[in-house]
Amino acid sequence: MGGNLHDHVDVIQVVDAPRLKDLFGLSPTGIARMVKGAFEWHNHRSGMLTTNFAEAGGFIKSDPAEPVPDLQLHFVVGKLVDHGRKTVFGHGYSCHVCVLRPASRGSLRLAGSDPMAAPLIDPNFLGEGADTRLLVKGFRIMRNILGQPALAGHGGRELAASATARSDEEIEQFVRNHADTIYHPVGSCRMGNGPDDVVDSQLRVHGVACLRVVDASIMPRIVGGNTNAPVIMIAEKAADMIKAASPERDRDAVHIAAPVPAPAPEVKESLGIA
Repeated sequence: MGGNLHDHVDVIQVVDAPRLKDLFGLSPTGIARMVKGAFEWHNHRSGMLTTNFAEAGGFIKSDPAEPVPDLQLHFVVGKLVDHGRKTVFGHGYSCHVCVLRPASRGSLRLAGSDPMAAPLIDPNFLGEGADTRLLVKGFRIMRNILGQPALAGHGGRELAASATARSDEEIEQFVRNHADTIYHPVGSCRMGNGPDDVVDSQLRVHGVACLRVVDASIMPRIVGGNTNAPVIMIAEKAADMIKAASPERDRDAVHIAAPVPAPAPEVKESLGIA
């Protein structure tokens, strides 16, 4: 449990475009438009605040020989730096590129016996060289798309943080410095029948009666796209399986992969178990 953690590792190119004041941004014009948008949303449920910010996207191949797309793009109507946690003034737009089928695997571990302690999460992004090379190729493709006349005509300029990266080595360094999650972590409670798998085909935890895991963590491998719809499907399927199984039958059917040891005394004490 806790192994096989992986995610769509992602990197962003940000473009400064002062003339595009109809996009989100911190400026007198932008603030006035957001105030107006707040009233429009409150009164009519319409206007600029109805955006999901990532208003366009696409699936592309890093090479025409690839059988299916191996990269995904998300286009954002604002300058997004550090997941929006850093204040950026002015107007512009951003584009993400992420690796759809990463080879790198991370882990999720307990920090100790305190159930309130934050877990130890190691996504191990770019742990495999193949992921790094693919993200470098994806960044070049993304930069080429953003440089096409339809966008270049607006006079945008790539922010210096990435604009100075021109060679593969420089782009790789930028990727290593800035690559991050796109909020699609999966796999830490992998479904399967192997010794390292956590749940069976009914999503029941091996060796624990009447306990299932129903979320993205049961995916053996990440899907080649956003995880939201697949997780809804997993939940719908699990609901049907739970409704179809009586508690007694579910308990009898549990697969015992290994004896379950009793909790350590300090764990029992922290959980209030006598």
